[in-house]
Amino acid sequence: MPRTQNDPATHVQDRANDEVLAPEPVRSPRKAALASFLGSTLEYYDFFIYGTAAALVFNKLFFPDADPAVALLGSMATFGVGYLARPLGGIVMSHVGDRVGRKQALMITLLIMGVASLGIGLLPTYEQLGWWATGLLILGRLAQGFSAGAEAAGASTLTVEHSPEGKRGFYTSFVMTGYASGMVLSTLVFIPIAALPEDQLMSWGWRIPFLLSVVVLAVAYWVRTHLDETPVFEEEIKAGNSGAKQKAPALIVLRTQWRDVLRIVFITMYAVMQTIFTVYALAYATGPQVGIDRTTMLVISAVTVGLSIFTIPLAGHLSDRFGRKPVLLIGMLGCSVTIFGYFWAIGEQNIVLIFVFGLLNMSVFYSAWNGVWTVFFPEMFAAPVRYSGMAIGNQFGLVLTGFAPAVATLLTGPGEYGWLPVAIFAVSCALVSAIFVMTARETAFTPIEELGTGSWARAN
Repeated sequence: MPRTQNDPATHVQDRANDEVLAPEPVRSPRKAALASFLGSTLEYYDFFIYGTAAALVFNKLFFPDADPAVALLGSMATFGVGYLARPLGGIVMSHVGDRVGRKQALMITLLIMGVASLGIGLLPTYEQLGWWATGLLILGRLAQGFSAGAEAAGASTLTVEHSPEGKRGFYTSFVMTGYASGMVLSTLVFIPIAALPEDQLMSWGWRIPFLLSVVVLAVAYWVRTHLDETPVFEEEIKAGNSGAKQKAPALIVLRTQWRDVLRIVFITMYAVMQTIFTVYALAYATGPQVGIDRTTMLVISAVTVGLSIFTIPLAGHLSDRFGRKPVLLIGMLGCSVTIFGYFWAIGEQNIVLIFVFGLLNMSVFYSAWNGVWTVFFPEMFAAPVRYSGMAIGNQFGLVLTGFAPAVATLLTGPGEYGWLPVAIFAVSCALVSAIFVMTARETAFTPIEELGTGSWARAN
């Protein structure tokens, strides 16, 4: 007897045929890692050239009428302003990432960062436009912050969802290998620029690093156009469970996993170590209180952070084997000890010891953070809200990080040990972070389809 159109068996057969015809989602861990690496390289190249410029030239170019100390503080504050926009960027673009797709969100953030950096490189200075120039600088920095607020969470989510089980930490660590690459590129570009005569540096030299970001932008954009959407997101779309079915994934994650979002906020406070090392310490060491040659400090920063290109993937691999939490906690302890040695060596103007403590602090111990947080944070959430959960928690936590150089400038005391309150501030942030790491679940050995599903299932 022939089957009718409404026969249940017919629908079963149709679904079976659809499953045969529909291609299975393909994981592309290497391509995803490369796309994330290049995107992060652009993000951190742009962020580091801004931080370097803020430490060396922006105080003179955009705050020339102020007292030197006030001008430096104002320049550091413009660096921090970018972090105010990061939570907004995280919320807006994670909404796109959870509803439309990870890839589309990352394409948008890439373009925003590239255009903002080019715009800063073309800005008139205070001498040419007055306080309007300072306002435009802040606007460009806000655009950088908006983009960066979505980039790390999006790249981490995309790479986690493309990675094979047992290697999520290793592949996702390449998000922050891009951080080290961006730092090295920015410093290598700034070393010859910083060596220019003062008049050339202030007139046109400082613009070159910003304008060169178009090269990284072009390469990263091309790679991302050739990357597929993540299999996890496509499977959630088919199952009807994705953020595409939700009007506001951000509100849902705050309702279902608010504890994890809040936990990430406090864990992220540890990133204060990075901006104090790369931005504040540069300004302190090359300023009148110490007086170390700026090229020397730039080289030390480039080498110590550059070596983490190798240690960050190692930390990710170790977290796959031993767990996320042990690697994070060992790194936090090591950084807390060596930051005192780093500033002591700067105060002593001992170049060899500055390099040794910088190597231990950034290349070894801080790499334990950079190799793990990009996988640890997205693993806390279910797929439908993964991008939103990580972005919101991480970016609100980074607000303090952005203003850490300004806070450190205010905390700096007179005399040989004027740096001591700054080191205590950094270690206090690390202690808070470590406490909240210990309260988190270990996620390294949980299959990706089970991550965060308990909270999601209870709420839905």
